[in-house]
Amino acid sequence: MRLSITLFILIVAAPANAHQPVMDMAPRWADGYGFQLRQVHFGSNDLMRGSDSIDNPFGIERFVDTTWLEGVYTFDRSLRMTIKVPYINQRRVAAINGMGVRQQSSGIGDVVLGLPFKRYKNQGATTQNWAITPSIRIPTGSSSGDFPISDGSWDVGLSISHSRETPRLYQLYDLYYWNQGSGKRGMRTGNSWGLDINVGLHPWHNNENNSGVFTLWDISARHDEAPNAQNLTTASGGDRVQTGPVLVYYRQNFMARAEIKLLAYERVDGTSASRGSEYSLAFGLTF
Repeated sequence: MRLSITLFILIVAAPANAHQPVMDMAPRWADGYGFQLRQVHFGSNDLMRGSDSIDNPFGIERFVDTTWLEGVYTFDRSLRMTIKVPYINQRRVAAINGMGVRQQSSGIGDVVLGLPFKRYKNQGATTQNWAITPSIRIPTGSSSGDFPISDGSWDVGLSISHSRETPRLYQLYDLYYWNQGSGKRGMRTGNSWGLDINVGLHPWHNNENNSGVFTLWDISARHDEAPNAQNLTTASGGDRVQTGPVLVYYRQNFMARAEIKLLAYERVDGTSASRGSEYSLAFGLTF
């Protein structure tokens, strides 16, 4: 039973890919640990001005694929450390001197370290917790070239979350903020804040082999301040709301998670390629 609950918490923590590292709630015992590989894709060739799609004569586009290696270690159930290491492969067409110029780069991105503090409350078959997670983003990604992986800044984040679970229902509410530092070559990415909501059912569980399925629904809302004129990364300012289904399968200490985040609303600062919808696939283990 303990392992089943651990996998569940591992799985539902994953949506917080931008602010709070995966597996921030699992496992629940001292000296526990886990890791996950997660592939995320987003991008579009839809050009926007504000909240309107406009003509795209230069073929402006932006696509980003990120492979995350994410891990957690628990000192005890109320204090743990998390790490996220991204490998980024990105490409875009940018308007330069009246022409559409194709650019591409790849490499290790900025590593994120988090320190979740949790307070649990159990009531029979129901458990809930509040969490505060300070995080730091280390500028390990390259800031060189015309299409850098990173702006080269040290950034700090804070997440406040609440989750509640019963044998059949799970809820997660996560409010977060990132303060962006000044980077290299005069680049600076704007600060960001947002809200993630996950609500899901646990419709099937097999006690004999400790396997089952979760069906969740995700709602993510985010605001990004506009980067400065010197910033050459994929960062862009604006607002967006994404929503979509999540399907999870677990067996023993293994889990797989597939997620689709469809773009429900978007407004960009100035003119920019749309972020588009987001797709992710993850595989994880806990110990």
